[in-house]
Amino acid sequence: MDSILVRGGAELNGTIPISGAKNACLALMPAALLSDEPLTLTNAPRLSDIRTMTVLLESLGCEVARLQAGRVLVVGTERISNHTADYDIVRKMRASILVLGPMLARDGHAVVSLPGGCAIGARPVDLHLKGLEALGATLDLRDGYVHAEARGGLKGAVFEFPIVSVGGTENLLMAATLAKGTTVLKNAAREPEIVDLAECLRRMGARIEGDGTSEIIIEGVERLSGATHPVVADRIELGTYMLAPAIAGGRVELSGGRRDLVAAFCDKLEEAGVEIEETRSGLTVTRRNGRIRATDVVTAPHPGFPTDLQAQMMALLATADGVSHLEERIFENRFMHAPELARMGAEIDVQGGTARVTGVERLRGAPVMATDLRASVSLILAGLAAEGETRVSRVYHLDRGYEHVEEKLSACGARIERIGEAAE
Repeated sequence: MDSILVRGGAELNGTIPISGAKNACLALMPAALLSDEPLTLTNAPRLSDIRTMTVLLESLGCEVARLQAGRVLVVGTERISNHTADYDIVRKMRASILVLGPMLARDGHAVVSLPGGCAIGARPVDLHLKGLEALGATLDLRDGYVHAEARGGLKGAVFEFPIVSVGGTENLLMAATLAKGTTVLKNAAREPEIVDLAECLRRMGARIEGDGTSEIIIEGVERLSGATHPVVADRIELGTYMLAPAIAGGRVELSGGRRDLVAAFCDKLEEAGVEIEETRSGLTVTRRNGRIRATDVVTAPHPGFPTDLQAQMMALLATADGVSHLEERIFENRFMHAPELARMGAEIDVQGGTARVTGVERLRGAPVMATDLRASVSLILAGLAAEGETRVSRVYHLDRGYEHVEEKLSACGARIERIGEAAE
């Protein structure tokens, strides 16, 4: 099993290109099930989760071509030949549930296994199912599978999410494009990935208004066509690499980055004493002298501080001057990285959904273990600021969400390398 070795103490200077968003691409790919014409996605990231979604779509009858070294995906679904999303594929990734709405909307029936994913909380799919029932679907849960039918077609309806759900919003948004009549989604998710999906669906001929707000209105159409759509920049990768010079010192430009994608995060970085400048090609982050200032963080749905940047922010605040508090309001089990950071000398006290972080002057390198995707990269960031060597094991999590992290960081001067199992 691969691990990542980081030798701390090197200042970072250079440019890091930001890839297309994993979470956006994982919703865009199932949208191809809504049309019998090909959907072409440019700026696609090359990640293991994208490969998993490719395998799932191919199992349903899609043809997926990867062009330009995988940067362009062409997904064609002339017909859905298999309407069962099998457990052996779906268990690997929660986003697999996003094939349910499109298959149900297009052909009126689908059987989808309940999904798996990271161990960062329950993240139930009940809101997906309740929303589809509101659109007229009949659902039956048997043997770990959702058996869904809408033989007369889905029908527009008003559905209010009791809590904000990004995946639920995506699933219902896609399903409603082919439903008869008008659908109104209230308390909908507002993330940039939702806006990106809505823009892609509009390119395919969907009628959608209000994306980016808490109320989305979809007027169903008879059919959707093919389209070409660029995947939005990955705001979580952007925020992660913005933290690299903030932790290690130096000046790094993030090409393709946009402040509006991570505005609340940028506000907190600046509060901590990091300089952020908008440029023609992206964002530049600078930290020259002195310690970071302590600051408090509360995660929230977009446009709030992203839960997917909480672990990385904790790594930064572990060396801040003062005491910081991080309150996690999205997932109930997302401080599993705290004990690993403590192995590196961080002073962190977790009480329920809040972590109290007392900054230390310097972290110490240590062998640590990744527990989930974002935790893995937080440990790598911590290693950049630590004395000595940090070895991060179980980095298979990392490859689900970050493309060539060691290459991007080493290009800016980081001393980082991947060590294969054979070399251990």
